[in-house]
Parts: sequence; C-alpha cells; structure tokens
Amino acid sequence: MPELRKDPITGRWVIIATDRVRRPSDFSRESVIVEGGRFCPFCPGNEMKTPPEVLAYRHGGGSNTPGWSVRVVPNKFPVLRVEGNLERHGEGMYDKMDGLGAHEVIIETPDHDATLATLSEKHIESLLWAFRDRTLDLKRDIRFKYILFFKNHGEPAGATLEHSHSQLIALPVVPRQVQEEIDGSKRYYDFKERCVYCDMIRQDAESGTRVVLETEHFLALCPYAPRFPFETWIVPRKHFSHFETSDAPTVENLAWVLRTLFRKVDRVLEKPPFNFILHTSPLHEPSMLHYHWHLEIIPKLTKVAGFEWGTGFYLNPTPPEEAAKFLREAGLS
Repeated sequence: MPELRKDPITGRWVIIATDRVRRPSDFSRESVIVEGGRFCPFCPGNEMKTPPEVLAYRHGGGSNTPGWSVRVVPNKFPVLRVEGNLERHGEGMYDKMDGLGAHEVIIETPDHDATLATLSEKHIESLLWAFRDRTLDLKRDIRFKYILFFKNHGEPAGATLEHSHSQLIALPVVPRQVQEEIDGSKRYYDFKERCVYCDMIRQDAESGTRVVLETEHFLALCPYAPRFPFETWIVPRKHFSHFETSDAPTVENLAWVLRTLFRKVDRVLEKPPFNFILHTSPLHEPSMLHYHWHLEIIPKLTKVAGFEWGTGFYLNPTPPEEAAKFLREAGLS
C-alpha cells in the first residue's frame, strides 16, 4: 500500500508509491559515458582557454599552466558577478536586487576520463580541501551570505561539459531550501533540545535498514522521506554546522566515503547521471546547535512532472529501505 512520509526536518511530504515499486533494473536510464576526442577547455594544455585560476594545487609549473591536480577558475558564463554593490530595489510591490555573487568551476582532475568513482581517495581529499579553501576565502566578503557547492554529472543532470567538474555559487541571500532546513531543525531543537540530524543518525544507525555504509566519522543513508529513488545523504556523526570547520581526519574519511559510495552507485545503477549538493550553514552565522552540514546525492532516474509541480509532493517509486539494501550489498569489484 502506498505511504505518505513526512520529512522530519522540513515537514515536506513524500509519497512512497509501493504499488509501483521499482528496482534498479526497472528504470529507463542512459549511463554517463565519457567519450573524449573533442576539444576540452578543462584539459591540461588548455589553461589559457579558461579565465585565470583563483586556486590550484599543482606539482610544478607556474599559474595557468599544466602540472595541476585540482584547479578552480571563475565560470566563463557566470549566473552572478562579483563586481558591484548589493543594491535592493523596488518596483511597486515587487522586490529585486543586483545580481551580485561569485560563480566558480572546480576542475576536479586533469584526467578527462576520470570520475569520482575512479579518482583516488587522496585526490578526492584534495577536492574537498579546495571546497574548504574557497569557502574561507570568499567568506571574507561580507556581501556573501551563503556558498553552495554542487556537481552536475551527465547531461540529464545539467552538465554541459563531460570533463569531471563541480561548481560553487556564492549568494547574497540564503537559499530557500537551506533556510527551510535550518528553520525546521530549529523547531525540532526548540521542542526536544536535540539536533534532528543527530537523532536521525542515532536511530538509523541502530536500525540499519536505511544505512548504506558507516564509518567512525560518517553515516551514508537513504533518508526516511526521500524525494527521489536512491537519494542518499552523507552526514557526519559528530555535530558540525559548518563544513569549513572540518578537521583533517574528517576530510580524509569523507574522501573514502565518497569514493566508496559512488562506486556502489555506479555498480547498482550503471553509471547514472546525478546531482551532488553540499548543504552547510550560512557563512557568517555562529556555530548552530540545531543544524548539521551534510551532502545529498541524487541520481537522475525519474522526472519531476505535473503532480509534483502542482502539489509540492514528491512521488518516489523506490522505498529508501530497498534502495539502501541494493547499495549496501553492492560489491566494488
């Protein structure tokens, strides 16, 4: 029988359509295959085809030359621009502000064919340090209120270039979805005097039915009320509200978790397109007892259609318990 499940953080309702339950093999999907052979501005030797780098980890050579392992450049076609002032305007009853912000591309590897599933743990760790370093640098600009790191892998997920990369956008406002999580977490904390994410970690780790993998530092799980089939969260066991405060053992372990999880996803779902999002606290807020940074991985297996747009409900044909079981039991050979 179908179930209505309520997300304990945002209060969002999800329909788990058990009458039309779908296993991994039931989804019509197109695997992401990196073909190469075409000009790629992110490949070594083409550094002058991108805007000048703002950060690079390199083994040799000078700025904007080959020899790098991770490279960060401004987006050539930014959705927001650093230049200007944060001016708010009114047009009668309507509000607007200048398109102020920063939009950068993290070129994750010089290897055109590599993915997060095939990169080494040490390389993924470097990528995570790049996220942290860029956050700490942009945090000095008081005009920015929030930084979103995200990755679109594969054309169905929004990627326009196949060379492995992620992006960051620094915003002058806190995104509504993040604010809903913060507000929902605060309501839970005010009522129970506990962090909802910490409670979720304790309960799910004890039951194990939605756990994909766990380590000393992290729990990877399919959330109780997932919007999408095989949606998976990575949540630190220790309470941290800001990603940029993570210490070296945490970052090192997260690299292992990410590589392992994406290898499982590739095996179970045959290299699907996906979106990867880092949710953390607003830049200038002090440490929050009620909010917990986390990563969300969303394979692109279904489409949002009229019912979802019309109601705000999400329709998910795969119970998270089933999704977690498939991922948990996936081998890595």
